[in-house]
Amino acid sequence: MAEITISSKKLRHNFNFLNDFFAKNNIEWGIVSKLLCGNEIYLKELVDMGARELLDSRISNLKKIKKINPDVTTVYIKPPPRKSLRTIVKYADVSFNSDLETMQLISKEAARQEKVHRVIIMIEMGDLREGVLGENLVSFYESIFELPNVEVIGFGTNFNCMYGVMPSHDKLVQLSLYKQIIELKFNRKIKWISGGSSVTFPMIQKKQLPKGINHFRVGETLYFGNNLVTGKTIKGMKDDVITLYAEIIELLEKPVVPEGELAENPSGEMYEINPDDYGKKSWRALIDIGLLDISPDYLVPVDKSLEIAGASSDIVVIDLGKNPKNYKVGSLVKFKLKYMGALALFNSDYITKRLVD
Repeated sequence: MAEITISSKKLRHNFNFLNDFFAKNNIEWGIVSKLLCGNEIYLKELVDMGARELLDSRISNLKKIKKINPDVTTVYIKPPPRKSLRTIVKYADVSFNSDLETMQLISKEAARQEKVHRVIIMIEMGDLREGVLGENLVSFYESIFELPNVEVIGFGTNFNCMYGVMPSHDKLVQLSLYKQIIELKFNRKIKWISGGSSVTFPMIQKKQLPKGINHFRVGETLYFGNNLVTGKTIKGMKDDVITLYAEIIELLEKPVVPEGELAENPSGEMYEINPDDYGKKSWRALIDIGLLDISPDYLVPVDKSLEIAGASSDIVVIDLGKNPKNYKVGSLVKFKLKYMGALALFNSDYITKRLVD
């Protein structure tokens, strides 16, 4: 069975790097834990590292976090479904909101549970996912700021989640201005401007982040150490926290060009033959993962000489060329992963998960 691992040592290295960096810049931050898909061993590792705020899009995962340590601040990071408000108020200390009626229902549910539920109002800044339109923010806030058992602790926004709209200095200045407008008009203090995420992180390094942005939600940069603007590893961070190992289950020298009449494969792809490949052979390895587990587009072989030839539901085929590394049946092939690939594997019951170091 294929296996995905998280290196405790390297994860802690990246956590300490980010923790020190944010502290030097007077920014609070929390870890987005949704990539881990509720794995309790991994969640406990985050808590043991010193994480005091964990953000997730699945309430079942936040429930597990509260079981590990009730003192960790839990944040639900998508618009709350109304059928789940009881459990959201119970297990999430904070939630992201952009709907008036939902917030009114949260107020009633929080009163029933005799607690104050904190909210971050999400504001639309161009990427067209969740968020109140800026021109409607004053009237929206006016409708909810006196709701009992609800405390608005911040404004937030998302970038690069839907259409790839990137953060900019101007957009983040505008987000900060919304805070100032609300504070002046309603004589209220708003604690957080949560405009930061992994994609915004490079703006701090370039000293382009407006002073008003004082809260970050970080997932991908923690787990992969990457700069989402340049695609490169951030200096001082580790890019191999997460590793996939897949076993070779067949290894044979075969023709490069398929033989017979071609049609679309089950994935709807039509193979195009390169005439230069006629008569050529290469060693082809089958490994024990497939499209059910991950798209090959998200696999990054550590051995740069390997080439992914294709995939079916349960098998990925790798072209080894002349097999200079002398791979054999039973050998393990090592991969780094892109974010969405790691997400799929962590969510799969067919993949073994381990914490190493």
